[in-house]
Order: sequence, then structure tokens, then C-alpha cells
Amino acid sequence: MPVEIEQFMCRSDNFGVLVHAPKSGQTAIIDAPEEASILAAIERTGWTPTMILTTHHHVDHVEANLALKERFKLRIVGPEAEKAKIPGIDETVEQGSVIHLGEERIDVIATPGHTAGHVSYHLPASKVAFTADTLFALGCGRLFECKPPVMYDSLKKLAALPAETVVYCGHEYTLSNARFALTVDPTNSALKERAAKIEALRADGKPTLPTTIGEELSTNPFLRWHDPAIRKHLGMENASDAEVFAEIRKRKDNF
Repeated sequence: MPVEIEQFMCRSDNFGVLVHAPKSGQTAIIDAPEEASILAAIERTGWTPTMILTTHHHVDHVEANLALKERFKLRIVGPEAEKAKIPGIDETVEQGSVIHLGEERIDVIATPGHTAGHVSYHLPASKVAFTADTLFALGCGRLFECKPPVMYDSLKKLAALPAETVVYCGHEYTLSNARFALTVDPTNSALKERAAKIEALRADGKPTLPTTIGEELSTNPFLRWHDPAIRKHLGMENASDAEVFAEIRKRKDNF
């Protein structure tokens, strides 16, 4: 039985997520951006959280850790490489670690780039991934602690997940990402169509997530370093994939 998911807004543009394994009744919180929004989601669903799965140490992803731990006596899981920076951490994970939410297997994928120890969580049976600030809808995270080749390798791992994998990201950045994507991939008809839908969703105050790996592969320039049209547009026909990625990331930083 696949997991049930409740997605909601936190802070100004963070997404909060509850993941519920119906058979066992166990519930995970993906990151803890803000106590009040998470408590409201818990009240709305009636799901009692048993763990927090932390993706990285930034305060807008861990701010509510200690308050939620005290209230629910839950366990906090997070990346081994960032354990000193994650409040209340009980268990550390790294590339290849496996944890369980009731009957649901969760595979840990090391996805450094945005931070040096960032991890993503993949639930293969339910075909869901939580990529926080590594992979966004039509974007990728800003490189605060790593060089472009590190993020490139992380994105390659996520791009290799099954196309039908449903992806939940850390922020509602899709509208800005779509406008940027059109500047580097202007002839992509799938991207133009998606950008129009995103404009409409945001005009109505609706979220643009979740997305899928398949949709990102066809429209997200940060996963399309191999695309001949993008390479031609950038004047980088003979560059390596990693060099094309780095150029796209540099342009986004200056967008």
C-alpha cells in the first residue's frame, strides 16, 4: 500500500511534507521548517509523527526540530556529514543507507551541492522522492558549499530514478525557475507549455508541486546538459556535460 502524503506551505516559500504509512500508522515529517504549519498539518490529518527526515542543515529546514521532538518524542534522522549542525539528531544516514517507515523502505541518496552533506530520500515502492534543495521543479539548488561538478553528480543520480517517480522539493521556486529556463532552452515546446501552466497555477495561488522525474527530464535545463538545442544556444556544442551544467547554474545565479 503506497504512502499517503500531505504537502503544505511553511514560512514564505518552503514546502512542508508529512508522509504516512497507512498499514503501520507511522508518519515522517520531511524537514521541519516551521512548527505552527507542521502542527496544523498534523491536526488536519490526524497522523502522529514518529520521525523527522532531515535533508540538510539550513535553518529553514531544521528550525522546528527540537520543539517537535519535545512534543512528540520522535526520532530525528539526518545526514552523517552534517550531524553537528542538525538540532536533536538521533540517527545519521549517508549514501546507501536504508531506513524504514513502517513497512515502507526508504533509500538514502547522497546529493551534495547545495550543502556539502545534503541527502535525498527515495521510496521505491511508492515511487516518491524527497529532494529538498537539490532538485527543484525546473531548477536546482544554489551552490553554497560545493563546486558545480559535485551538484552535477548529485543531479545525475536523481535523473536516473524511474521517470514516473513523483518528486517533492523544498521550495516554491517554480515560476522564477520557469522564466529562467526559457532563457536557456527557448525552443522547447514542452517547456513553453509547462511554463504557461505554472503562470496560471501561481496566479491562482496554487502550488506547482509535486513534479516527476520524467517531467523534469523533458523541461528542466539543469537535467538537460546533453541537449543539442541548449548546447547550441549557449555556444557550448563541444563542452562536457558538467561544463554545460556549470554554465547554466552560473547564468541562473545572475538571472
